[in-house]
Amino acid sequence: MTTADAIKPAIAARVRSAEAALLDLSHRIHAHPELAFEETRASGWVADALAAGGFTVEHGCYGLPTAVRATAGSGPVHVVVCAEYDALPGMGHACGHNIIAAAAVGAGLALAPVADDLGLTVTVLGTPAEEGGGGKVLMIDRGAFDGKHAAMMVHPAAHEAAALRGSAVSVFDVEFRGRPAHAGAHPEQGVNAADAMTIAQVAIGLLRQQTGDGERIQGIVTDGGLAPNIIPDRNTGNWIVRAGSVDALAALKERVLRCFEAGAVGSGCEVTVRPSCPDYADLVHDQEMVALYRRNAEALGRRFPGPDEEPMVGAATDMGNVSHRVPSIHPMLGLDCLPAVNHQPEFAAACVTPAADRAVVDGAVAMAWTAADLGGLRS
Repeated sequence: MTTADAIKPAIAARVRSAEAALLDLSHRIHAHPELAFEETRASGWVADALAAGGFTVEHGCYGLPTAVRATAGSGPVHVVVCAEYDALPGMGHACGHNIIAAAAVGAGLALAPVADDLGLTVTVLGTPAEEGGGGKVLMIDRGAFDGKHAAMMVHPAAHEAAALRGSAVSVFDVEFRGRPAHAGAHPEQGVNAADAMTIAQVAIGLLRQQTGDGERIQGIVTDGGLAPNIIPDRNTGNWIVRAGSVDALAALKERVLRCFEAGAVGSGCEVTVRPSCPDYADLVHDQEMVALYRRNAEALGRRFPGPDEEPMVGAATDMGNVSHRVPSIHPMLGLDCLPAVNHQPEFAAACVTPAADRAVVDGAVAMAWTAADLGGLRS
């Protein structure tokens, strides 16, 4: 029996001894949703729980007021467990980040007292603004993952999955500028910015016929004009382009930007495109870590889809950027909640059910066991 195998029962017992506090944390975060970079309460609760569990904690690090860094142990293998806690606009925790945060805290609390025995240094990172802010990208740039050997997190979904097929994503704002005029008396004097957006949307609709598998283009109009009797001189939108890899994303985004240029040319407007957050890279899973996690999750009774069942695809996360820097995993914890899926109000409701509570505990144990295995393998 390896040192990791010998310690695993104690790790599981420590998570279960903290179960009430972990579920309280999950439910509190769920009940008080906070948007990207505004997660003051959630990040504070995470920091306090880890400090009480023996971690050395810094709240407000890497130039981000709602980022958390908590470290325990001094072993040669440095493992990072990532906690997310931001919510979605208008939907609260419809992506279950309350579960992610509580599971990360649980894994950390279980590992802290045995980290040195396992040859581990354990860091729990509270990472703000995954839902469109790129908190992990900013933290990468500011050194949060330097010198680390492995990174992991868990994420709730409708289906269990050992490895999320995460897309590369670019999110940007588009603004068309024209000239206003009286829509009834002098329409010929106007330059219609809404027409520019319409032309671009039609071009993108046609482009979708030639996009590859897994490539997506989505957008909303955020400002469509002031009144129907005024030719709109301004029209804005927020758009997302998704592809299977960083290189494929760059190629597809170039074609999409040409559609917006076509809108400007066809209408006589001017167009400006600005990134609204850093680009997210596709997820690159460390297969050794995936196998370890899957074995540990199955030992807890988690069941994974068969090869003919389609796992969740098309989602994106700034954990993808981490995975290009550090060997990483991003498994999905199934909540048995179909037909509810991520980013629906029904999924938000599913994230405080008994199945969600079990996911917190199982996710914490499975990650802690996987970190323990890594200490034995890589020390």
